[in-house]
Amino acid sequence: MVSQLIFGECCEILEQTKDQWCRIRATFDGYEGWCTDSHLTEIDENEFETGIAPLIPDWVTALEYNGHPMMVPMGSHLTAMKNGRALWRKNTVHYKGKIWEPDSSTHDAKAIRQLTYKFLNIPYLWGGKSVFGFDCSGFVQTVYKFLGVPVLRDAHQQATQGEGVGFLEETRTGDLAFFDNEAGNITHVGILLNAYEIIHASGKVRIDKIDNMGIVRSEDHQRTHHLRTIRRLLLEK
Repeated sequence: MVSQLIFGECCEILEQTKDQWCRIRATFDGYEGWCTDSHLTEIDENEFETGIAPLIPDWVTALEYNGHPMMVPMGSHLTAMKNGRALWRKNTVHYKGKIWEPDSSTHDAKAIRQLTYKFLNIPYLWGGKSVFGFDCSGFVQTVYKFLGVPVLRDAHQQATQGEGVGFLEETRTGDLAFFDNEAGNITHVGILLNAYEIIHASGKVRIDKIDNMGIVRSEDHQRTHHLRTIRRLLLEK
């Protein structure tokens, strides 16, 4: 698994095979991969979401899909939802719960901390981007989606976005720190809580110490990741 589509996310079908597999491109981040056609349903072009749709803010939430209950995770997209109802061609979706409207103008340090803390201790899952499992860049992408800022899927792609920050002492809550391997390739990313703490997905979503050399694991004080660069994607209010 290289990535996931969360319930309600839009994609384009690029290719179909005879054994019911589809090569798709995710609309949100342009990521490409394969999934079975049983996980997809067609929608009308005027309902196709190219931005960030309203999101489900609770951990796991029930909605009705074609009249039957369905549990969907936090961050699911309420695509084409109007007055609690969406019609995806022949499929009906009813939802009466809370709605999160992503808005990049409403974030502040306290709100960012409160949002990231919701995901603490979620287990690491390669390719994961839901509350059932995250990889490092999937965690970052999900947090920023709630903040109304679209970011790319992989850590090395995310490191091309925003503007550089020279030193940890100059950082703000929400800045992204990137880490490389011995070959110099960026392989990890986390969200800075302040100039000395970072929240990231490594084994699980966790808070560790950070200094100018990199991450120091809280439990045993072992250095685990080498700091490469810091980027700022959130504009100051």
